[in-house]
Amino acid sequence: MARNIENYTAQAPSDWFLWAAGASIVGSPTLRAISRKEPPQFVGLWVAPFMLLGVSNKIVKVAGSDRVHAS
Repeated sequence: MARNIENYTAQAPSDWFLWAAGASIVGSPTLRAISRKEPPQFVGLWVAPFMLLGVSNKIVKVAGSDRVHAS
C-alpha cells in the first residue's frame, strides 16, 4: 500500500506543498482580519503538515521506498 501511495504522490511537484503552506500562512491572518472565530487558527495549523508532506515527497522522489523491491 505504501508503494502505491509513493507512486501517486511522487507525481505531484514538491512546489505544490510549499505553495500550500504559503497560502496557509497568508490565509490565516487574512481570515483573522475578516472573522474572529476559529477558522484562522485552523488554517494556521495547516502549515506544518504541508511542509512535512513536501519534505516527505522530496525524500520519496530521491530515495524511493524504504525497502528494496525486486521488480
